[in-house]
Amino acid sequence: MSNLQAFFAQNVEKVDIVERVVSKRFKDENGNPIPWKFGAITADVDTAIRRECTRRVPVPGRKGVTMPEIDFELYSLKTTVATIKFPDLHNAELQDSYGVKGAEALLQKMLLPAELTEVKKIAQEVNGFDVDMNELVEEAKN
Repeated sequence: MSNLQAFFAQNVEKVDIVERVVSKRFKDENGNPIPWKFGAITADVDTAIRRECTRRVPVPGRKGVTMPEIDFELYSLKTTVATIKFPDLHNAELQDSYGVKGAEALLQKMLLPAELTEVKKIAQEVNGFDVDMNELVEEAKN
């Protein structure tokens, strides 16, 4: 296989679905914690989320000039929701059970603050944001 063929879609290693228990509060019929499933999003989904979370704000002292500003908290939440494959946070019945509308509102209602932080961390890992560039350099050297 030529080096170029390694980049063809059919030859790229697929990113696996990751299962993690994010809370011991969600249990199956046997009392065992139920793992959540996470899957990486694509760059175009990430771009769409980033655009949703960006607004134009005035530049101080420059009348009529604006610049983009990203709401990183909202971006993190929306990216996390897009990464979660199970449970289905878009399920209307699940949302109704918590008395909320929307996947982001549901996630915030379902989880304790520490659990939400952990879920966001898992989403970052699944999407490749946990990779340290120095580690990659060292790995490439070996």
